[in-house]
This record gives sequence, C-alpha cells and structure tokens, in this order.
Amino acid sequence: MIRYLVTGGAGFIGSNLTAALVARGERVRVLDNLVTGHWELLRRVVSDRSMVEEVTGDIRDPAVVAEAMKGVEVVFHEAALGSVPRSISSPVESDAVNVHGTVTVLDGARRAGVRRFVFAASSSAYGDTAVLPKHEDLIPSPLSPYAVTKLACEHYVRVFSQLYGLEAVSLRYFNVFGPNQLPEGPYAAAIPRFVRAALSGEPIEIYGDGEQTRDFCYVANAVQANLLAASTTARLEGQVVNIAGGRRIALNDLVREIGRVLGREVSVRHAEPRAGDVRHSLADIGRAKALLGYEPTVAWEAGLPATIDFMRHFLAHGLG
Repeated sequence: MIRYLVTGGAGFIGSNLTAALVARGERVRVLDNLVTGHWELLRRVVSDRSMVEEVTGDIRDPAVVAEAMKGVEVVFHEAALGSVPRSISSPVESDAVNVHGTVTVLDGARRAGVRRFVFAASSSAYGDTAVLPKHEDLIPSPLSPYAVTKLACEHYVRVFSQLYGLEAVSLRYFNVFGPNQLPEGPYAAAIPRFVRAALSGEPIEIYGDGEQTRDFCYVANAVQANLLAASTTARLEGQVVNIAGGRRIALNDLVREIGRVLGREVSVRHAEPRAGDVRHSLADIGRAKALLGYEPTVAWEAGLPATIDFMRHFLAHGLG
C-alpha cells in the first residue's frame, strides 16, 4: 500500500524527503515531469528503490494527478518551477506551473479523499520587509513573480482546507540547501553556485556587496518539518509556518566558511545586485515549534561539508 505522494520527488527537497520516508519503511509514489528533476537524483539517495513508484507526468494534467492520488493519505507538494530570476524571465510559465499546477494537485487531493496536504511555500513571500525576524503575521510584500505564485498558493491551500475539510499546512522554506541541490544553469541557488565555483577554482560571484543576509536551512531540517507536518496531531487548517534555521548569515561569512571547510582562501567577484532579491532574511520559527514540534537539528555550518561532498561527486561523475 502506498500512503504517501511526493510531487517533485525527483528534485532537491523532494528526493531527500522521499529517501527519509523510505528509510522509515514507507512506500512512496513520486510524481515529477523531469523539467528540473532527475530520477538519478532520487535513486542515489533512496536505500531501496523497490519502495518507490516513479511516475513521470505533469502536475497540470488532471488525469495524471488523479491517477497519482489513488490510495494516498498524505501529499507532500514539492513540485514547482523555482528561482526568482527564472520567474522574472518567464512569468507566464512560472504562474502556469506553480499556481495552476498547485490548484490541480489540491483538487485532485480533495477528490481522492486525501487526509493531509503539506505544501512547499517560500519565504520570498515576505519580500524586503524591514521587520526581523520575519513572522507569519507580517503583511506579505512579494518582489518577484515566483514569490507571487507561492503566496497565491498559500491562499489556495487555506481555502481548500476551509471549504473541503482538507487538513493542510504551508511550510515557508527559508533558503534550503544540501546534497542533491544542483548548481546547473543561470537559476542555481547561492550555496551550490558558490561551492561549485570554489571547487572549480573560479571566483565566487556575489550579487551586491555580500553583506546581505540569509537564514540558510539545511535540507534535513526541511525534511524533518515535512515529516512532523504529516504526523502531528494538531489540527491543520491551512496555516502558514516558517521553516528555517533561525539564524542570519551574511553571504561574505558564508564564503569564508566555504573556504574554511576547503582549507584554503577562495576568491570573490562582486556583480550588480539582482532585481527581486531581498536584502535581509531571518525567520521567527516559534509557530513551527508550537504547531509541529519543529526544532532545527542541523546548523548550517554542520550541513556544509556534506553539501560540498555532494558537489565534488557531481563535478566528478555528474548524476551517476
């Protein structure tokens, strides 16, 4: 019997989450269209591939989604077109995948009688609000189409919960990083991009002065939050919950720590700030603690060596 569906399970967070479920002895169905995901990512971390049913398909296709929902009790909806810069370049595509796709998955879940729905939201919804730490009662101020899509989906999650009785929660991720996060293309996140450059002997490119701060969250913490959201006895009614490390790190300090782990100084090149980027980010994780029992267990520094090890393997062997 398959109780769990992970959309986007061939991607970064989804593959790590699927691996954690399999390690608990659970069979998992994974739905991914492989636009940004790769089955090889999932296969490299899953201990028993017989425990995973791989479904190649698009979350915008109601028939595909309906088939994927059969027998499922909990949906982890990780699938999305990520990246602020990508959304600025392709806003229509970002909206179609992130918003229409999420509504299609939500509707499939309620029609199939799914018990619980866990949505991968984003801290980008806060925008550049001056208040730190950022708490869930702040008025959102998104700066990019990507942020708008994630905020719109939070509202859909809440409305579906209230209208249809679907137990649901939106986990607002803050700068998740770790193994299986790829550095490819112009839309790569900061840490895999920085690590790849450092390992390749190239300057690390920082947009702006490097004093902007982020609340980096190691992927094991995000996985833990999802598992807690699936199992908590608390009533989930579409709440928004910050998931982060609860600490603020300047990009310049991140670069120095990468150099420390590598045992050598790394060079930096500064470029113009990017449109849509926020200046400072720090999460208040009090609601996550109260509602889910969430507590980050891996500090960002502790997660960096495993991240670097993955990148070494990726640069040497690709996804093999």
